[in-house]
Amino acid sequence: MDARFLGIGELADTPAVAVVIDVMRAFTVAAWAFAQGAEKIVLAESPAEALSLKARRPDWVALKDGAPAPGFDAVNSPALLRSVDLGGRTVVQKTTAGTVGALAVKEASLVLCAGFVVAEATARLLRAREGDGVTFVVTGEDGRAEEDLACAQYIARRVTEPGTDATEFLRRADGSRAAAELARGVRQGSHPDDVALCLELDRFPFAMVAAMEDSLMVLRPSAPVPPADGTSA
Repeated sequence: MDARFLGIGELADTPAVAVVIDVMRAFTVAAWAFAQGAEKIVLAESPAEALSLKARRPDWVALKDGAPAPGFDAVNSPALLRSVDLGGRTVVQKTTAGTVGALAVKEASLVLCAGFVVAEATARLLRAREGDGVTFVVTGEDGRAEEDLACAQYIARRVTEPGTDATEFLRRADGSRAAAELARGVRQGSHPDDVALCLELDRFPFAMVAAMEDSLMVLRPSAPVPPADGTSA
């Protein structure tokens, strides 16, 4: 697999296959939303669009980065979301980096959104495609976020070397600037358990696929791909 690792601002063309990484916390939160029963997640371009969608569909759950704000139902924290019943609901998500990265590659033939919690499921889906070049979009810190780069590199390695161990990649993520800020409570709308939840390897068995639906970028869980013969679980 030909893999390249780019920040959002480095995307000069539309990739065929894009894996958008936001470990802390957008796509960890998205995975938890699906685990809590959400049917789909609409990736909004702006807080105003998120609120507009929510206004037209009051049963939708609007979620954003930072502190709680009027009109929004939840914040971008996996720990705070894990006790919320989202059965059958649609979530509208707007974050600083993750949703921006996904929308930047919305014309790609396949867009996956990922973090460590869905790393192996994502690698299996990519492995099943065989031979496609993959662009990993490192969303945090203009492409320099260590937790996102570590996760992207881990998934890429797992595609071609299924026995790759995660220990060093998780260590890098745990030592990242984002992890330190979350641990110190610097980021608003966070919980002390957020870092641990973001680094919970393969917590969920599904990958997450984003695609355009009626002019909206919609994220949905993908059916798990079984391991190929000879690969590890």
